[in-house]
Amino acid sequence: MSQRDIGYHRQMARWQPDARGRLEAAAFELFRERSFEQTTVADIAARAGVDKRTFYRLFGDKREALFSGSGHLEEVLVKAVAETDAAPFEAVVAAFRRVAAEIFADRRELVRMRQSIIESSPELQERELRKTGAMMAAITAALRAKGLGETTATLAAESGGTVFRVAYARWVAPNSDASLADLIAEVASELRAITSPPGHAVGGVPRTTGDVD
Repeated sequence: MSQRDIGYHRQMARWQPDARGRLEAAAFELFRERSFEQTTVADIAARAGVDKRTFYRLFGDKREALFSGSGHLEEVLVKAVAETDAAPFEAVVAAFRRVAAEIFADRRELVRMRQSIIESSPELQERELRKTGAMMAAITAALRAKGLGETTATLAAESGGTVFRVAYARWVAPNSDASLADLIAEVASELRAITSPPGHAVGGVPRTTGDVD
């Protein structure tokens, strides 16, 4: 084992003593160093100081080491939607603002690096789409559980999801310094503006047919 690897293991032992944490960190680092395609499960396990059996006990495949947080994200979103009495779309927007504050705050650079890894691999992009689809389905189900019809629940979930995706893209963009929660609120306001009928007040300001955004 190289001096670099020894130093890595000492650092991980100090900050992430659990096997799952070490494996996630090792996968992230190796995907950045070698690319996703050139990294094997054996590489990840060796860097984390565990065997392949331990890896497969915790993750289904090497992709999951990069997406293991999606389950927690989905849980927070569903809980937030269930706990609010706001209108459907507003409930979803509020839920995404909650995860922005609880999960994404102070992690912009880490998220940017993760996003660059995903964008470098069609396989990871496909997994990202599947995870996003599952998250939208869970939000829709949470709205349905509150008594909403299928169409209303789906439209609210997908509209809120679109707001989050646009805000997220702005947040990870180079030179962006606004918080994700603020960007979500900003994009949601933009969506309300373009879907409001002429003359309808948006943000307390009446709109007319002559308004230009």
